Amino acid sequence: MSDALTLPAEARERAGKGASRQLRREGRVPAVIYGGKEEPTMIHVEEKELVRQLGTGHFMNSIVTIEIDGKSVRTLPKDVALHPVSDRPEHVDFLRLAKGAKVDVNVPVIFTNEDASPGLKKGGVLNVVRHELELVCEADKIPSEIEIDVTGKEVGDSIHISEVKLPSGSESAITDRDFTIATLVAPSALKKSEGEEGDDQTGADMEPGETAATEQGPDDDAALEQQEKSAD
Repeated sequence: MSDALTLPAEARERAGKGASRQLRREGRVPAVIYGGKEEPTMIHVEEKELVRQLGTGHFMNSIVTIEIDGKSVRTLPKDVALHPVSDRPEHVDFLRLAKGAKVDVNVPVIFTNEDASPGLKKGGVLNVVRHELELVCEADKIPSEIEIDVTGKEVGDSIHISEVKLPSGSESAITDRDFTIATLVAPSALKKSEGEEGDDQTGADMEPGETAATEQGPDDDAALEQQEKSAD
Protein backbone atom coordinates (compact mmCIF):
# COMPACT_ATOMS: atom_id res chain seq x y z
CA MET A 1 0.00 0.00 0.00
CA SER A 2 1.20 3.52 -0.76
CA ASP A 3 2.56 5.50 2.17
CA ALA A 4 0.44 8.15 3.84
CA LEU A 5 1.97 11.63 3.77
CA THR A 6 1.28 14.73 5.84
CA LEU A 7 1.61 18.22 4.43
CA PRO A 8 1.19 21.34 6.59
CA ALA A 9 -0.66 24.21 4.89
CA GLU A 10 -2.07 27.67 5.50
CA ALA A 11 -5.29 29.20 4.26
CA ARG A 12 -4.97 31.40 1.19
CA GLU A 13 -7.10 34.52 1.45
CA ARG A 14 -6.47 35.98 -1.98
CA ALA A 15 -6.59 34.38 -5.40
CA GLY A 16 -5.22 35.64 -8.71
CA LYS A 17 -1.90 35.74 -10.50
CA GLY A 18 -0.47 38.60 -8.46
CA ALA A 19 -1.15 36.91 -5.12
CA SER A 20 0.23 33.59 -6.43
CA ARG A 21 3.45 35.24 -7.64
CA GLN A 22 3.90 36.83 -4.22
CA LEU A 23 3.50 33.47 -2.50
CA ARG A 24 6.08 31.87 -4.78
CA ARG A 25 8.57 34.64 -4.03
CA GLU A 26 8.11 33.75 -0.36
CA GLY A 27 8.87 30.07 -0.96
CA ARG A 28 5.23 28.99 -0.89
CA VAL A 29 3.16 27.13 -3.49
CA PRO A 30 -0.53 27.97 -4.01
CA ALA A 31 -2.89 25.01 -3.97
CA VAL A 32 -6.57 24.09 -3.78
CA ILE A 33 -8.56 21.30 -2.14
CA TYR A 34 -11.77 20.42 -3.98
CA GLY A 35 -14.43 17.70 -4.13
CA GLY A 36 -16.33 15.86 -1.44
CA LYS A 37 -19.44 17.97 -2.07
CA GLU A 38 -17.79 20.92 -0.34
CA GLU A 39 -16.64 24.31 -1.51
CA PRO A 40 -13.02 24.47 -2.74
CA THR A 41 -10.49 25.46 -0.09
CA MET A 42 -7.61 27.69 -1.20
CA ILE A 43 -4.35 26.97 0.59
CA HIS A 44 -0.60 27.37 0.20
CA VAL A 45 2.19 24.98 1.22
CA GLU A 46 5.94 25.22 1.76
CA GLU A 47 7.79 24.66 -1.52
CA LYS A 48 10.74 22.79 0.06
CA GLU A 49 8.48 20.27 1.80
CA LEU A 50 6.37 19.79 -1.32
CA VAL A 51 9.50 19.17 -3.43
CA ARG A 52 10.74 16.67 -0.84
CA GLN A 53 7.49 14.73 -0.99
CA LEU A 54 7.43 14.86 -4.78
CA GLY A 55 10.89 13.31 -4.69
CA THR A 56 9.59 10.19 -2.94
CA GLY A 57 8.30 8.97 -6.31
CA HIS A 58 4.89 7.98 -4.98
CA PHE A 59 3.37 11.37 -4.12
CA MET A 60 0.65 11.15 -6.78
CA ASN A 61 -0.48 7.71 -5.55
CA SER A 62 -0.43 8.53 -1.84
CA ILE A 63 -3.06 9.72 0.58
CA VAL A 64 -1.87 13.19 1.63
CA THR A 65 -3.29 14.56 4.87
CA ILE A 66 -3.42 18.35 4.67
CA GLU A 67 -3.12 20.00 8.08
CA ILE A 68 -4.73 23.42 8.06
CA ASP A 69 -5.96 25.56 10.96
CA GLY A 70 -5.89 22.65 13.36
CA LYS A 71 -7.91 20.40 11.04
CA SER A 72 -6.81 17.38 9.01
CA VAL A 73 -8.17 16.81 5.52
CA ARG A 74 -7.50 13.52 3.70
CA THR A 75 -6.72 14.18 0.04
CA LEU A 76 -5.29 12.63 -3.10
CA PRO A 77 -2.99 14.79 -5.28
CA LYS A 78 -4.51 15.13 -8.75
CA ASP A 79 -2.24 17.60 -10.53
CA VAL A 80 1.05 19.42 -9.95
CA ALA A 81 1.78 22.29 -12.33
CA LEU A 82 5.51 22.79 -12.91
CA HIS A 83 7.38 25.78 -14.31
CA PRO A 84 8.29 24.98 -17.95
CA VAL A 85 11.95 25.96 -17.48
CA SER A 86 12.90 25.45 -13.83
CA ASP A 87 10.48 22.59 -13.05
CA ARG A 88 9.62 24.28 -9.76
CA PRO A 89 6.07 23.46 -8.57
CA GLU A 90 3.70 26.36 -9.23
CA HIS A 91 0.31 24.98 -8.20
CA VAL A 92 -1.18 21.80 -6.76
CA ASP A 93 -4.70 20.36 -6.95
CA PHE A 94 -5.83 18.05 -4.15
CA LEU A 95 -9.00 15.93 -4.28
CA ARG A 96 -10.82 15.79 -0.94
CA LEU A 97 -11.55 12.15 0.00
CA ALA A 98 -14.86 11.30 1.58
CA LYS A 99 -15.17 8.26 3.82
CA GLY A 100 -15.41 5.08 1.74
CA ALA A 101 -14.53 6.93 -1.48
CA LYS A 102 -13.04 5.17 -4.49
CA VAL A 103 -10.47 6.88 -6.68
CA ASP A 104 -9.02 6.36 -10.15
CA VAL A 105 -5.22 6.14 -10.03
CA ASN A 106 -2.32 5.00 -12.21
CA VAL A 107 -0.14 2.47 -10.38
CA PRO A 108 3.31 1.42 -11.67
CA VAL A 109 4.02 -2.19 -12.64
CA ILE A 110 7.09 -4.19 -11.61
CA PHE A 111 8.05 -7.69 -12.77
CA THR A 112 9.35 -10.34 -10.40
CA ASN A 113 11.10 -13.74 -10.62
CA GLU A 114 12.73 -12.97 -13.97
CA ASP A 115 15.33 -15.64 -13.20
CA ALA A 116 12.50 -18.21 -13.22
CA SER A 117 11.44 -17.35 -16.78
CA PRO A 118 12.85 -19.85 -19.34
CA GLY A 119 12.30 -17.30 -22.11
CA LEU A 120 14.36 -14.62 -20.36
CA LYS A 121 17.05 -17.15 -19.48
CA LYS A 122 17.39 -17.96 -23.19
CA GLY A 123 18.04 -14.30 -23.91
CA GLY A 124 14.47 -13.18 -24.54
CA VAL A 125 13.47 -9.60 -23.84
CA LEU A 126 10.52 -8.41 -21.77
CA ASN A 127 8.63 -5.91 -23.94
CA VAL A 128 6.52 -3.80 -21.56
CA VAL A 129 3.39 -2.46 -23.24
CA ARG A 130 1.96 -0.79 -20.13
CA HIS A 131 4.28 0.55 -17.43
CA GLU A 132 1.28 1.60 -15.33
CA LEU A 133 -2.17 0.15 -14.70
CA GLU A 134 -5.21 2.37 -14.38
CA LEU A 135 -7.04 1.13 -11.30
CA VAL A 136 -10.12 2.01 -9.30
CA CYS A 137 -9.13 1.70 -5.63
CA GLU A 138 -10.61 2.27 -2.23
CA ALA A 139 -9.08 5.50 -0.99
CA ASP A 140 -7.33 3.88 1.95
CA LYS A 141 -6.07 0.89 -0.06
CA ILE A 142 -4.10 2.43 -2.92
CA PRO A 143 -1.18 0.11 -3.80
CA SER A 144 2.21 1.69 -4.39
CA GLU A 145 2.94 -0.83 -7.18
CA ILE A 146 1.59 -3.97 -8.82
CA GLU A 147 3.87 -7.03 -8.93
CA ILE A 148 3.64 -9.38 -11.91
CA ASP A 149 5.30 -12.79 -11.67
CA VAL A 150 6.97 -13.96 -14.90
CA THR A 151 7.79 -17.46 -13.64
CA GLY A 152 7.57 -20.00 -16.46
CA LYS A 153 7.13 -17.47 -19.23
CA GLU A 154 8.60 -18.41 -22.63
CA VAL A 155 9.51 -16.33 -25.68
CA GLY A 156 6.26 -15.57 -27.50
CA ASP A 157 4.13 -15.50 -24.33
CA SER A 158 1.98 -12.49 -23.46
CA ILE A 159 0.87 -11.27 -20.04
CA HIS A 160 -2.72 -10.02 -19.88
CA ILE A 161 -4.61 -8.20 -17.12
CA SER A 162 -6.67 -11.35 -16.45
CA GLU A 163 -3.49 -13.07 -15.18
CA VAL A 164 -2.73 -10.37 -12.62
CA LYS A 165 -3.98 -10.77 -9.06
CA LEU A 166 -4.86 -7.27 -7.94
CA PRO A 167 -4.77 -6.42 -4.22
CA SER A 168 -7.96 -6.25 -2.19
CA GLY A 169 -9.85 -3.00 -2.78
CA SER A 170 -8.49 -2.55 -6.31
CA GLU A 171 -9.91 -3.36 -9.73
CA SER A 172 -8.98 -2.50 -13.29
CA ALA A 173 -10.53 0.68 -14.65
CA ILE A 174 -10.56 -0.96 -18.10
CA THR A 175 -13.15 -3.73 -18.09
CA ASP A 176 -14.17 -4.12 -21.74
CA ARG A 177 -11.14 -6.17 -22.85
CA ASP A 178 -8.35 -8.42 -21.60
CA PHE A 179 -5.54 -6.04 -22.51
CA THR A 180 -1.85 -6.91 -22.85
CA ILE A 181 0.63 -5.65 -20.25
CA ALA A 182 3.84 -7.20 -21.60
CA THR A 183 5.20 -9.75 -24.06
CA LEU A 184 8.35 -11.86 -24.19
CA VAL A 185 10.12 -11.39 -27.51
CA ALA A 186 13.24 -12.86 -29.09
CA PRO A 187 16.52 -10.92 -28.75
CA SER A 188 16.81 -8.11 -31.29
CA ALA A 189 20.09 -9.52 -32.62
CA LEU A 190 18.45 -12.88 -33.25
CA LYS A 191 15.48 -11.23 -34.91
CA LYS A 192 17.75 -9.18 -37.15
CA SER A 193 19.74 -12.24 -38.13
CA GLU A 194 16.61 -14.21 -38.94
CA GLY A 195 15.22 -11.25 -40.86
CA GLU A 196 18.36 -10.92 -42.94
CA GLU A 197 18.30 -14.63 -43.79
CA GLY A 198 14.64 -14.35 -44.71
CA ASP A 199 15.35 -11.38 -46.93
CA ASP A 200 18.14 -13.23 -48.72
CA GLN A 201 15.98 -16.30 -49.25
CA THR A 202 13.04 -14.22 -50.43
CA GLY A 203 15.23 -12.34 -52.85
CA ALA A 204 16.63 -15.57 -54.22
CA ASP A 205 13.19 -17.07 -54.88
CA MET A 206 11.58 -13.95 -56.36
CA GLU A 207 11.31 -13.20 -59.99
CA PRO A 208 12.43 -9.78 -61.25
CA GLY A 209 9.77 -7.16 -60.58
CA GLU A 210 8.04 -9.15 -57.82
CA THR A 211 7.54 -7.59 -54.38
CA ALA A 212 7.74 -9.60 -51.17
CA ALA A 213 4.55 -9.67 -49.06
CA THR A 214 4.82 -8.36 -45.52
CA GLU A 215 4.11 -10.96 -42.89
CA GLN A 216 2.01 -10.10 -39.86
CA GLY A 217 3.81 -9.80 -36.51
CA PRO A 218 3.60 -12.60 -33.92
CA ASP A 219 1.76 -10.55 -31.32
CA ASP A 220 -0.91 -8.44 -32.97
CA ASP A 221 -2.70 -8.03 -29.64
CA ALA A 222 0.30 -6.27 -28.08
CA ALA A 223 0.65 -3.99 -31.10
CA LEU A 224 -3.06 -3.15 -30.93
CA GLU A 225 -2.80 -2.34 -27.23
CA GLN A 226 0.20 -0.10 -27.87
CA GLN A 227 -1.75 1.78 -30.56
CA GLU A 228 -4.78 2.14 -28.29
CA LYS A 229 -2.63 3.42 -25.46
CA SER A 230 -1.06 6.02 -27.75
CA ALA A 231 -4.51 7.05 -28.95
CA ASP A 232 -5.67 7.55 -25.34
